[in-house]
Formats: sequence, structure tokens, C-alpha cells
Amino acid sequence: MTASGVESEGPEGVRLQKVLAAAGVASRRVSEQLIAAGRVRVNGQVVTELGSRIDPTTDLVDVDGVAVQLDESKRYVILNKPRGVVSSMRDERGRPDLREYAKEWTERLFNVGRLDADTSGLLVLTNDGDLAHVLSHPSFGVTKVYIAKVEGRVTAQTIARLTRGITLEDGPIAADKARLLSASDAGGGSLVELTLHSGRNRIVRRMMAEVGHPVVELVRRQFGPLHLGSLPVGGVRELTTVERGALLTLARRENGPQHDDASREADDSPSAASQEISP
Repeated sequence: MTASGVESEGPEGVRLQKVLAAAGVASRRVSEQLIAAGRVRVNGQVVTELGSRIDPTTDLVDVDGVAVQLDESKRYVILNKPRGVVSSMRDERGRPDLREYAKEWTERLFNVGRLDADTSGLLVLTNDGDLAHVLSHPSFGVTKVYIAKVEGRVTAQTIARLTRGITLEDGPIAADKARLLSASDAGGGSLVELTLHSGRNRIVRRMMAEVGHPVVELVRRQFGPLHLGSLPVGGVRELTTVERGALLTLARRENGPQHDDASREADDSPSAASQEISP
């Protein structure tokens, strides 16, 4: 049995349509139709021959440009982290940590990046070090979307300033996108949505403080192609097939030659991936 859960068919590999069916892409018959229509690629090359065989442990397969997960030993979990929980699988100071949310899985999961203890929202748990490296390393520029409840009434001029750029003690920074969701005249504060690819420490809180609107509450709603959706606070679930495909597609695209230098310089071990600085 291979890591993909597909039985080996000898040194020549496994029939491609069988691999696709085992991965949950479609039935074997429909998988054959996808292959014949030229919608399946193996290692970047279109394959239309129904007798084609691959090695599920090493070959990369995509359908309509979306990556297919063949290695069933990999786990991808999304958590809506509550406030007060530290982004660590074991906190040495005894504070609430992530172990409670990973106990359902026998694999050794680790968190991709960090959220500050006072920040809630989307956190990814996985045992896939390569994917974690792409999601967490600044060189890949994976975007994150935050909703910040802040003090005071935010104006359109302040939103423009955030996207134009401000200077903090550790250098200039600009939001990729910023928009005002609501603002109260009665002292109820404002809601601001910020999209950033920076991984600098407590960057959202520092940006909003710099423009005169300290953060009261902060939630990460999106991480790359993943959305928090209706997952309740403290809720945890495995990614859907579509979500896994989107993540793996991102990882394969970003792990191209242009990032070889960054990949060599960065430590993509689980412990390193989980140490990305918090917003």
C-alpha cells in the first residue's frame, strides 16, 4: 500500500484513473472521461492516454489546474481559535494551548504561523511541512484578511492612509487592501477590514494604533484561499476536497524556481513553520 492509500500495481505504477477515483476526484468512469478530454496533468504535462500509470508517492497530478491530494497521510485542519488560547501545541507556562483542538487526529499536527493570544480566528493545523512553509514564509506573500474592531470613528482619509502606507518603528508598511465596514457616531468604535501579506509581529494592532485607532478586538477571517465561514469560535474541522486542492495548488505554484533561494534559506520544519510572528 502506498502513502496515497492506493495499492501498488507493480514497478510500472498505478493506472491514473484508479488514482483519481481513490483520491475522490470522480468515479473511475468519469475520471477516464476527464483524462480523455485532456483535463488531467501529471507533473505539468497533459495526459490523455487511458492506460497511463503513475507513482502516487512522487508524481504530481492536477485536474483543470487544481492540485489533487494523493498522500492520505497528510492532514489539513482549520480552527477558529478563541481568544485566550496561545498558538502553541504545548505551552510551557501552562496556558490554554492548541492540544485540545488537535486531539481528534492521531497524526502529530502543528500550527501554521501564529495568532496572538488576544486574537481569534482562522488558524491552520497540519502535518505537511512543505505546505506550512509556503503559507508561513514571508517570501511567498500569502494574504490574510482581518476584521478589527477599533476605537474611534475611522474616516475615509484614514483608510486611504493605511493603503498608501505608514511608517512604524521597524519600517514602512501598507495594507494590500483596507475598507471601512462600519463606524459609530455614538462612541461605539469602528469595524475595519484589512488585507495584508506581511507577517510582522502584531502588525495589525500596530498599524491601527499608529493611525489613532487602537484595536479592541481582532479576528482573522481568511488565510490564503481559506475562509473562516460559519465555523464557530472553538470549532475545528478538516478541510474539504476543494479547500485542500486550493491549498496544494497554491503550494505547487509558489514552490517554483523563483523561490528556490528563499526555500533553501528558510527552515521549513514543523517547529519553524509554527513560529511565524503574530498579527
